[in-house]
Amino acid sequence: MSQPTHTNTGGDDDQQQPRKRFSLRDSFASTRFLYRYLRPYRWRFFLSIVALLLSSATNLSFPWLSGLLIGVATSPAAHPEWTLEGVAAVAFGILVAQSVFSFIRMYSISDVAERSLADLRRELFARMIRMPMNFFNASRVGELSSRISVDINTIHTTLTTTTAELIRQTIIMIGGLGLIVYTSPRLTLLVLIPIPLIVGIAVAFGRAIRAGSKRIQDLYAQLNVTVEETFQGIAVVKGFTAETRETERYRGQITDLIGTSLKVARSRGAFISFIIFILFGGITGVIWYGGTLVQTGELSIGALTTFLLYAVFVGGAMGSFADLYSSVQRAVGASQRARELLLDEKIEELEGQGNQAQQPSIAGNVEFHDVRFRYATRPDIEVLRGISFAVAAGSSIAFVGSSGGGKTTVAALLARLYEPNSGAVMVDGKDARSYPLSQYREAIGVVPQEITLFGGTIAENIGYGKEGATEQEIIEAATLANAHSFISGFPEGYRTIVGERGVRLSGGQRQRIAIARAIIKNPGILILDEATSFLDAESEHAVQEALRRVMQGRTTVIIAHRLSTIRHAATVAVMAQGEIIETGTYAELIAAGGRFARLVQLQQQMGEDVLHEELMEGR
Repeated sequence: MSQPTHTNTGGDDDQQQPRKRFSLRDSFASTRFLYRYLRPYRWRFFLSIVALLLSSATNLSFPWLSGLLIGVATSPAAHPEWTLEGVAAVAFGILVAQSVFSFIRMYSISDVAERSLADLRRELFARMIRMPMNFFNASRVGELSSRISVDINTIHTTLTTTTAELIRQTIIMIGGLGLIVYTSPRLTLLVLIPIPLIVGIAVAFGRAIRAGSKRIQDLYAQLNVTVEETFQGIAVVKGFTAETRETERYRGQITDLIGTSLKVARSRGAFISFIIFILFGGITGVIWYGGTLVQTGELSIGALTTFLLYAVFVGGAMGSFADLYSSVQRAVGASQRARELLLDEKIEELEGQGNQAQQPSIAGNVEFHDVRFRYATRPDIEVLRGISFAVAAGSSIAFVGSSGGGKTTVAALLARLYEPNSGAVMVDGKDARSYPLSQYREAIGVVPQEITLFGGTIAENIGYGKEGATEQEIIEAATLANAHSFISGFPEGYRTIVGERGVRLSGGQRQRIAIARAIIKNPGILILDEATSFLDAESEHAVQEALRRVMQGRTTVIIAHRLSTIRHAATVAVMAQGEIIETGTYAELIAAGGRFARLVQLQQQMGEDVLHEELMEGR
């Protein structure tokens, strides 16, 4: 599990790498990006905008009605065409209309947001899962899940609430300005004087709020990383009594989040306080100046009331822009990250995935020709240095060697989880890259050292190896993997829930389920990556028996330390520092008297575990 000093998404790295700032161009690009997902629902979105316009228009009528009501009450002769009852009836009718328009607006915009963001979430997940292994090596699970959860929720809030409110407040501000000009041009001049100052200050505060909001999102992603890593590695945490250490780590990140949030809150609070000061100062000035106009008879009390209410509407709209602007910028940052994943990152092409009829007929002849490879995350280390070997269809080869010697990398290149930097991996005389990737992988079965089971039933985990697998196929695969007997012993049989990552099963049981999952698709090539490591003698015997069954008639690549697995391989290749230093049959290597023979001799003297220890040390 990663420790606090490792790479993260918003912690120490921020001090070393310049943070990306989002420009106006980014905002427009993010808007265009989101419009792609709104487009299929554009008519519903248009309906919501129309309802929003009508709702805002009815809202703007209330100051006029209030002024008219006061005018009719104080000077009936000035409004002979109106009565108090008539004004009240019109106001009630407008209130009903506004309620209807508000409901239509809220429901339609929520409908559009839910559907469009569901499309975005599905596409984002589908694209992320098709990223190459190098992408996942350079990323952290918590950060990736944050992109799908936190970022999409941020965009959702903006679409359903912020955007509508921004449009509504803009309409109110523009409409209100027009109506106060119509009501009293002289008073309007007093209201418009501070606007340039407000705009300038809004831009300055907006930049600080935008940067702080982006930082807050990154810190939330970092918190997700910490929680997921800690819970996934909870056994390690408890084993090293690191509960306090992890708590302090999380507390430190919370402290950073609080500090950044308070910085943003200070900026927003200062800006809103300034707006309130300007707003109420302006209202005081309007009342004072309007009062003088009423005294001179240039303005009626009803008109002054109408003007004041419109001025409050305009001031309130202007005061809300700081919060709305910061919300929009959070959505811009979130959509920018989603846009980068969807448009900038290269994905694996998986033509015809899941189509069993198009699966290439692979006999299993495997050849490596001078293969060299470096991981993208460690470009300075050449993991494989000109590896060459061949294994005939239906035969087997076992790789042994020191840790870090490149054994697992050989298996990963054969499965095309990575592509070689130079040289070629040949399958049945053709470059492996010439096969469609998904169809090629359908012909490869992998049993890894660290078994990952999903939290469903045993049947679901075995059937994961073949889409649409029948119950009979699942039972046959389990029987071949020497797992049917222990599965049948469970009260719920194949419907037994395995628990998170298979925690309800023993190591040997998980291993045999993984073997069944690998062979249910009847692969032409089987990769066993230390499939018997860390098993007790009884479990290893059951797994070995299963492996001997499934290896028959399949090309098998074995990565192992234990002789019990290596002894049955047709060829043994000894690796060290990315190179094959010895190769031959088990008997040939013993007769050659090289490193492998010395290790076997030590094993015979001291026990089988010596082979594992010596190979790990690279002796």
